[in-house]
Amino acid sequence: MGYKILVINPGSTSTKVALFDDETKVWQETVRHDPKKIQQFEKISDQYHFRKDTILNLLAEKGIALEEIDAFVGRGGLLKPMEGGTYKVNEKMLDDLRNRPMGEHASNLGALIAYELASEAGGKPSFIVDPVVVDEMIDIARPTGWPEFQRKSIFHALNQRAVARKWASERGKQYNEVNVIVAHMGGGISIGAHHKGKVIDVNNALDGEGPMSPERAGTLPVYSLAKLCFDGKYDKKTMLKKIKGQGGWVAHLGTSDAIKIEKGVEAGDEKAKLVVAATAYQVAKWIGHMAAALKGEVDAIILTGGLAYFGWFVDNIKQHVEWIAPVYVYPGEMEMEALALGALRVLKGEEEAKTYV
Repeated sequence: MGYKILVINPGSTSTKVALFDDETKVWQETVRHDPKKIQQFEKISDQYHFRKDTILNLLAEKGIALEEIDAFVGRGGLLKPMEGGTYKVNEKMLDDLRNRPMGEHASNLGALIAYELASEAGGKPSFIVDPVVVDEMIDIARPTGWPEFQRKSIFHALNQRAVARKWASERGKQYNEVNVIVAHMGGGISIGAHHKGKVIDVNNALDGEGPMSPERAGTLPVYSLAKLCFDGKYDKKTMLKKIKGQGGWVAHLGTSDAIKIEKGVEAGDEKAKLVVAATAYQVAKWIGHMAAALKGEVDAIILTGGLAYFGWFVDNIKQHVEWIAPVYVYPGEMEMEALALGALRVLKGEEEAKTYV
């Protein structure tokens, strides 16, 4: 028998839980929460006991005692910028997540719950892996035209690095031996330049930089945006929603449902085709940005995330970027596997857990 690892991935209205035996996924469940129940909590941190009880109830249904589990790993939340890798949950991390998070996000609960369950299991180890705040950007990628603003690295680090590792492994290589561009395409879209194991540049997918996506506006004309902010038509809360949550496909087509939009494209909906093609075009241009960041030394372009199932969308991207490097498609996401494997590398002594400071 290998190491038993419990993986905890809190989402906005769901909690994903999986049990791994070494690399093998024994089971995975997605518990979907009533949005009305979630809305009763004023802050994300207030959901802690509700989410923890959800996981304990699921383990009871499966007949699994906490003591049987060797390690607990949670989705990393909005912490201080850090290098990629696996981190052991410590008091500093817990304090930052409870009292001074970098923002409100359900993933903030991952480390808190993993640590508590690990403690109740008899002092077992708890980890996070490649949180969204992984920051390995090179210095020249940070400045903007205003000294007040610097570009930030906030992206789908967990899945991006997981598919990059997988692509390299399938070719008998290590992640730190290759240069790849990874585009994670879901509700938000992030595109990273992976140089020998470091993500040296990436768009801030959380705050509105990069291509438009199903829910986010992406990069906007700044002069027009500034004028709109001051013309009195929208308040601050509405503007922020228009950038993240009600932008992109939601703003243009009234929905972020990619399956519904794909059916519209197939049925000849010209507006849907234009918006989807424009998104693909923007993704391709950002892939071009990252090719420049890698000085043209690109081994592969990897497309991943939920939108990678959308064939017409993917084909449109390929048409613009296949001249840069071969394109590989890994639809969906590997978050649960990536969390488990990150913990497993530490448990097996293949990697040393990093310390959050």
